[in-house]
Amino acid sequence: MSNFAFNNPAFKQQDPRNVATYPGAPQGARGAQAASFQHATVDAAANAQLEGMYAAPPAGSIETDRMSVEDTVWKTAGLFGILLVTAAIGWVWTLGGTDINSFSTVSLVPWMIGALGGFVLAMIITFTSRKKVRPALIFAYAALEGLFIGGISAFFEVLYPGIVLQATLATISVVGVTLALFASGKIRASKKATKIFMVAMVGYLVFSLLNLVLMWTGVLPASQAFGLYSAEIMGIPLGLIIGVLVVIMAAYSLVLDFDQIQQGVRNGAPRVYGWLGAFGIMVTVVWLYVEILRIIAIVRGNN
Repeated sequence: MSNFAFNNPAFKQQDPRNVATYPGAPQGARGAQAASFQHATVDAAANAQLEGMYAAPPAGSIETDRMSVEDTVWKTAGLFGILLVTAAIGWVWTLGGTDINSFSTVSLVPWMIGALGGFVLAMIITFTSRKKVRPALIFAYAALEGLFIGGISAFFEVLYPGIVLQATLATISVVGVTLALFASGKIRASKKATKIFMVAMVGYLVFSLLNLVLMWTGVLPASQAFGLYSAEIMGIPLGLIIGVLVVIMAAYSLVLDFDQIQQGVRNGAPRVYGWLGAFGIMVTVVWLYVEILRIIAIVRGNN
């Protein structure tokens, strides 16, 4: 005898929302079960994707096409690599070979080409970068600056043997100390300091142009090899006093370069702007090296 309890319509009416747990279940129940299984599968896939995203390394500048400190460092290293290669060419070209003992073979052609070409390109890059950054121009600038550095270094090395190594070590020391102080937060760019820096830069540029004009026109005697820089104040060469101030200015210029790179990374600037950051660092380091080279030459010349 069948159990009357099973005669209840609740057991006989097929509810499509029921979940079948056995083969041969009604179609509606099987559909609900399939939908539930599909939903669980989607949830599992989503969870796995999230776990993979969390486990994956953070996206770099290439993936995000955004400026980063690491990418800018690599760009800077690449530009200095180009500079070193062309500096070696400029060195050999200036000396007419590799002999640094003969001053009669020294050529100023690479020095002049590098200085003038580099200045023109620097102006073009500076005033056109707001519209478009052109890495090719920055590469060309690095190459021309290499010719200039190689030429001027070879010239001074003939006059004062060992001066290039001294200037190089001093430049690396200033850059390293400035970077360490900036990274530690001990020095930062400020509006007041930047205004003072800009005024000092204008004054220094005017002084440099005046010195060049006086030297080219023959107003200054030939005995003053560095023009007004060779003048003395209380027995101290003016070039030494100005040189120390200029080195401090160049160090602050590096701080401005680092600060701008940091702001670019923080604001999510496009990755291509890393080339401008590298360009700014190169301009400052070349300027710093030349100033230190001149300081050492003035001191050694007086001795």
